[in-house]
Amino acid sequence: MKIFSLFILLIPSWLIAQNQTNKKSAPSAKVLPKTNKVDVKKIAEGFSISGIIKGFPDGTSVSLLNGQTGAPESETVLTNNAFSFKGKLVTPEFKIILFDKKPPYITLFLDNSNVQIKGEKDSIETAMVSGSSSHTDFIKLNQLLAPYQKLFSSNNLNDGQEVASAMAAIENFVKRERSSFVAPLAVIRCSQLNPALDKTEELFNQLSAEVKNTPMGNYVAQQIVESKRNAIGTVLADFTQADTTGKPIRLSSYRGKYVLVDFWASWCGPCRQENPNVVANYNRFKSKNFTVLGVSLDKTKSAWVDAITMDGLTWGHVSDLKGWTNAVAQQYQISSIPQNFLIGPDGKIIAKNLRGPALESKLESILK
Repeated sequence: MKIFSLFILLIPSWLIAQNQTNKKSAPSAKVLPKTNKVDVKKIAEGFSISGIIKGFPDGTSVSLLNGQTGAPESETVLTNNAFSFKGKLVTPEFKIILFDKKPPYITLFLDNSNVQIKGEKDSIETAMVSGSSSHTDFIKLNQLLAPYQKLFSSNNLNDGQEVASAMAAIENFVKRERSSFVAPLAVIRCSQLNPALDKTEELFNQLSAEVKNTPMGNYVAQQIVESKRNAIGTVLADFTQADTTGKPIRLSSYRGKYVLVDFWASWCGPCRQENPNVVANYNRFKSKNFTVLGVSLDKTKSAWVDAITMDGLTWGHVSDLKGWTNAVAQQYQISSIPQNFLIGPDGKIIAKNLRGPALESKLESILK
C-alpha cells in the first residue's frame, strides 16, 4: 500500500488499519450515492467508465483498484488513448485508476452511473471526472476543505482560529447535505479536528437515517461508541502482561511518565509502516519523560522478537502471544491495529490513535 501515500492524505487513516475480521485489508468504507430515490434501472445496469488519457503509448496497462485495500479489481489497456471499465456496485465506493502500474493515479468516488474521464499523463491527478453524482459531492467537499489541508495532512491543530473556521465549514456542509451519502466523510473530517468526538456525535445525529445506515455511517457510529469506551480524560485501566523475557510488566509501573501504549503485531503491514515514525518520536522525546509500551497481537514469539529487532523498537514490549484474543486487547476492546493511547503521568488518556505527523505534533505540544 506504499504507493497510496497521497490518497491517504485525502482519506482518513482508518482506511489502512488492519482489523480482526479481515487482517489483510482495511475496514470497509463504502458509501451510497447522493439520492433519496432508488434508480432501479441504473442499479440493474451497474456502472460504465469511459476514459481518454493522452500521453501514454498504446498497450499501457490500466488498473481499477479497490480504494481501501489497493487490490486490483479489473484491468485493461489503453488503445488510441482510450480505456473502459464496466461493473456493478452494491454501494458506491472509492476506486483508484492506475496507469502502467505506478503512480500518479486518479481517485474516483464511483457509483452505478455512466462516468467519463478526460486527462493527460502529466496531470493525471487533475483529470476531469463527470457522470458520477457521488464523485461530484466528493469534489465539493474537497474544495470546501482545500484551504485547511495543512490541518489534516499534519494534524497541526494549534491554530485555534483556523480549526474553528474549518469546523464551521464542515458544520455548514453537513447542515446543507444531511441527506448526501458523502456527508459521513465530512463528519470523519470533523473527528480529525476534534479527537474528543463530541462535535462528531452532534454532526452525526444530524444525518438522515438512510445516510447513517451505510457502511461509512456505521463506521462513524462505531468510532463514537469507542470514544466513550476509553474516553479522553479518563484513567486507562491497569494491566499486567509478560515481556519478551517472561517478566510481568504492569502499566501502572510507568506512572510519572508520558506513555504511548501501542497495539501492533509483526504481521500487521500498517503497523510496521508506522513503526519508523514511532521510533523517530521516541528518540526525540525519550529525554523528556516520554516512553512507549508496545502490546503485540502476535502468536509466535520468534516473529514478535524478530520484528522488534528489525524495526529498532528499543522500548518495553509485552504480549501473551494469543493474537486477537490478547487479554489486554480484549480488555480495551481493540478490534483493529495499529491503535494507541497516549497517557499522562497520572495515567489519564491524553489522546488516541496518533499516527504520522499527529504523534509528533501532540508530543511537541505537551513536552515543550
